[in-house]
Amino acid sequence: MESSQSQVAFLLSEAEQRLQPPRMDARVLARERLLTQLTEARRRRCLILEGPAGSGKTALLLAWRRALLPLSFDVAWLTLAPEDNDMSRWLDDIASSLAQVDPAIPHEAALLSGRGTDDEAVERSLVALVSGIGRHPRHLTLMLDDAHHIVDLQVRETLQWLLDYAPPNLHIVMASRIAVPVSLGRLRDAGQSLELSMRDLRLTAEESEAFLKAKVSDLERRDALKMHELTDGWVAGLLLLVAHLRRGERGAQGAPLSGHSTRSHFLDARGVADYFEREVVPQLSAEELDLLVRLAPCTIFCASLCVALGADPELHGRMPGRLECDNLFVESIASSGSGQWYRLNPLFRETLLQRFRAWPLEQQREVHHRAWRWFREHDRHDEAIRHALLAGETATAADQVVQVAQQMQIRGDLRKLAAIIRMLPAAEIEARFGLRLWNARLKLYARDFEACEAILDGLLADVAPDDHGARYRLAITQATLSVQRDDSDGVSAVEECLLHVPAEIDSIGVGGRNNILSWLYMHAGEYERARAIQTDSPALLVNGVELMGTPAGMLYGKCVMGLSFSLEGRFLQAERICRDVMAEADRRGREAAEAASLAAALLGEVLYEFNELDACRRLLEERIEVLERVSIPDAVLRVLTALSSVHWIAGHEMDSFAWLERLEEYGRKYRLNRLVAHSLADQVQRHLQRGRTSDAQAALERLDNIAEGIAVERPGPLGHVAVHAARANILWAFAHGNHEAASARIDRLIPACEARGWQRHTTHFQLLGALAHSSLGRTHAVAPAVTAALRRGHRLGLVRSVLDAGPGVLELITRVVQGEPADTVLSFYVGRLQAAHSMTDSVYPAQRPVAGGPGAQQKTSMMLSEREADVVHLLAQAMPNKRIARTLAISPETVKWHLKNIYGKLGVSSRDEAVARLRDLNLGSAGAGPSPDGPA
Repeated sequence: MESSQSQVAFLLSEAEQRLQPPRMDARVLARERLLTQLTEARRRRCLILEGPAGSGKTALLLAWRRALLPLSFDVAWLTLAPEDNDMSRWLDDIASSLAQVDPAIPHEAALLSGRGTDDEAVERSLVALVSGIGRHPRHLTLMLDDAHHIVDLQVRETLQWLLDYAPPNLHIVMASRIAVPVSLGRLRDAGQSLELSMRDLRLTAEESEAFLKAKVSDLERRDALKMHELTDGWVAGLLLLVAHLRRGERGAQGAPLSGHSTRSHFLDARGVADYFEREVVPQLSAEELDLLVRLAPCTIFCASLCVALGADPELHGRMPGRLECDNLFVESIASSGSGQWYRLNPLFRETLLQRFRAWPLEQQREVHHRAWRWFREHDRHDEAIRHALLAGETATAADQVVQVAQQMQIRGDLRKLAAIIRMLPAAEIEARFGLRLWNARLKLYARDFEACEAILDGLLADVAPDDHGARYRLAITQATLSVQRDDSDGVSAVEECLLHVPAEIDSIGVGGRNNILSWLYMHAGEYERARAIQTDSPALLVNGVELMGTPAGMLYGKCVMGLSFSLEGRFLQAERICRDVMAEADRRGREAAEAASLAAALLGEVLYEFNELDACRRLLEERIEVLERVSIPDAVLRVLTALSSVHWIAGHEMDSFAWLERLEEYGRKYRLNRLVAHSLADQVQRHLQRGRTSDAQAALERLDNIAEGIAVERPGPLGHVAVHAARANILWAFAHGNHEAASARIDRLIPACEARGWQRHTTHFQLLGALAHSSLGRTHAVAPAVTAALRRGHRLGLVRSVLDAGPGVLELITRVVQGEPADTVLSFYVGRLQAAHSMTDSVYPAQRPVAGGPGAQQKTSMMLSEREADVVHLLAQAMPNKRIARTLAISPETVKWHLKNIYGKLGVSSRDEAVARLRDLNLGSAGAGPSPDGPA
């Protein structure tokens, strides 16, 4: 048992070994001529090595990697494979290779794992990944070996995006047998590329001689030159000839070489296979050849696997070592106290696979069956399932997926799980309730809500009424879908089922149920009941260990408690919870992605409320791409409204509206009326503050249409729609001097908010009521309203909710407190509010100086790329991101990325500052630019 565990510890999967540079002695192949070229071009955006198999590309990359490391360059490595044409696998492999340099680089991108492979999801992942690279403090070179394997058009497009979006510290190097499918025209024109072809990679006569003599020390110079001529400087051909010399002709180095082969034969890929068949295979015994053919379907092999595939225990111990010593294309990749691990040279492996495919089908399946059992026993689920399918064991493979799916979810391997399920025949999925349910969950995680609902409807129709376990698991997924849709009625419909947990349900089922019921009760205003669900629950254990990650884990449960405090307005309690959760969730990575996102959203809201505006912006802007993909509507609402408010206070009006428009667009996309209503109410307020009455009226009409027929007392999230509609109408009445109507609405709202436990809303409306009373001359009612609001606000720790209540509210508060009998607590609280207001005014002055000067226009315009210049022209016309995207026929995500680069080049931090800077430099009107009425 101990020996087996030791073997597993040192076993490298195919994916793992592709993240590490191959173990070969690159120093033997001296390429100083090319190394000098590469090193001089090390700061260019893209470098390409293009040549046929065996032209020394990998060895050259390895030698250059050694040269780069002392120059303060970090180097990430990825050997590509046909499997990378799967978008999920491709994104995971790129992220994993960068994580070898610094796990922080792909951290945000990794949290998006398993969230879909549509263009928008992929671009979000890529933008998050590139942002992580940009934050890395050193230059980073990403080496992609065997890039010719990339043939999928969508994957090729992401490779192009990676080049287009690359920050200045990223340098991408690709080695390929064929032309790399990316556009390099712009990079060539900018001097940001270096391309080495077969002509460049071919060894000179001197290089060939040095290389050959390093392999065969007593080789005659004339023989070395003859071998160079035969191979035309092709490295693989030289290696083949060296291997031939070391076997059978060791005593005849000086013999003529004319009988080996012709030059054209060595440059023909088929000739390589012919050579293996003619020169290598005959050197193997029948037992060795049989075992190597059996090993060919596997990417790596070791003593244990050799035995599993039918090797003689005596043979497997000496065979790999002898083949390696004789340069018979077997390479050692790792070692341990219990053995050595090997891989076949890819060219040799392909030759062996041709033999394997010629075997009878039953014999092939037997090999795959043995490999499946071995990989299953060593917890290599994806490889085990692949071999099970190739063995014709489709039912067994499907059963294994059911067994390992939950374990993969706990580890956060949703993307890998989705890829495994896609490997299964549709009939096997349809035959299993568990696989159909997992398929629905994966659709839910990818935010394909309609597809998820369709699968769930089919399952409901097929499950027996008395199968309580299956119906409970279905109810969990149905309720989770309803939470994502902000639909408390949908959760209520399965509440009774969730209250009765069947005995066979595990901790994940219990934890998920707890979080869903807590969400339902807090949105009904039953906050203590919502928290009691969490605090009264027994510990959630999986194999004796506390379940921390996943949306059912204890970290997410703590976040749900934090959300309940936030809904109440008790931010002091929410802050303590979300800070603790964020620290632990960030440490755990993908397995706690949902908890980290919800905790960040709650903390961002807390930071805004406590007037820590820059901290709020930094926290949320770094995580917004992840948050929108993995979290629930409550989190997205808090993030986007907080960012809008921060930018508004900073004087970035365009950015503030951009975040509100993004919230409205998100809400409409997923039919979340609460989010749309909040966005529209804030838009009404902002437009009124800008004096744009017609825009405010248009937003108010849209909001009233959404809120029609909804009462504040309406249970669940829809009650918020009525509150936001009422708030917007109150502000409209204030703006038009109709304080009586405003006061009447406020008087109805305050008791309704108190009944729902919305203490922050209650404070807000009490202050608005005081402003109305003051305007109407009801002096007797002003002080009680202000005092009640201040006592509640102080208890909750509110700052921005008070300051943002309305124009003149701080002056009214100060006047009331000064006119009342001394109250130390309230005076202290008002002092805090005044300090926060003063600090905001000092940090965000009304006007910021814009740097400029002679030559600034020319310098700045030269810094902008052609595409960035297009965006600049439209930005100066105050176009929103969505319209810029339509005009330029690009995605909104790409617009956001270009804006980030433009801000950096202009030295600004917002759209408003960028427009002011452009106006100062007269760039906004320079040139015709793209037509606003361009392609939609």
